[in-house]
Amino acid sequence: MKDASWFHWSGITPAISDKAANLLEQACIAAKKQGATISVDLNFRKKLWTKEKAQSIMRPLMKYVDVCIGNEEDAELCLGFKPKANVEKGETNAEGYYEIFKEMRDVFGFKVIASTLRESISATCNGWKALIYNGDSFYISKRYEINPIIDRVGGGDSFSGGLIHGLLTKETQGEALEFAVAASALKHTIPGDFNLITIDEVEALVKGESSGRVQR
Repeated sequence: MKDASWFHWSGITPAISDKAANLLEQACIAAKKQGATISVDLNFRKKLWTKEKAQSIMRPLMKYVDVCIGNEEDAELCLGFKPKANVEKGETNAEGYYEIFKEMRDVFGFKVIASTLRESISATCNGWKALIYNGDSFYISKRYEINPIIDRVGGGDSFSGGLIHGLLTKETQGEALEFAVAASALKHTIPGDFNLITIDEVEALVKGESSGRVQR
């Protein structure tokens, strides 16, 4: 971890075993001593643990986290926070998310909180956007309509990777979020686990037509 400036981990790691959870905490402590930014993708997996077990492990780990990433289900199951919005119907209650983000920041001290929002139009067509809050401002990204979806696998990882890149290279959190949402939207059009795109392709989508339709 020497010379590392950023340490990212997923909620899958501590779910594997108690030993993995303990090792993860030691890694977080080492990263903090190094002065690295620590980010987490909450990523709840019900096949690995219950929400009660998840919250008993995840909540104490949040004291090390600077950037918290996850959707509304992850926040509820891993941390016990639930926004007042019906995401299945594509409803975005911005005020509800703002309040829950503010509460999460007050409780855990996060510097940045980001959540993706998926609107399920059909099995092959989804609306896709995200929100971000840094304690000073709350930002909602452009909405993309992804049609047809080729592969959803890796969409969350692509969002996390895109957000980390954006926070490291962009001037504002809004620009960082737009990069992350565009990167993950493009991943939905690519088969397999990996987001086989370039930075230029992501930037082109960010700067593209306002309709936000994603087709490749």
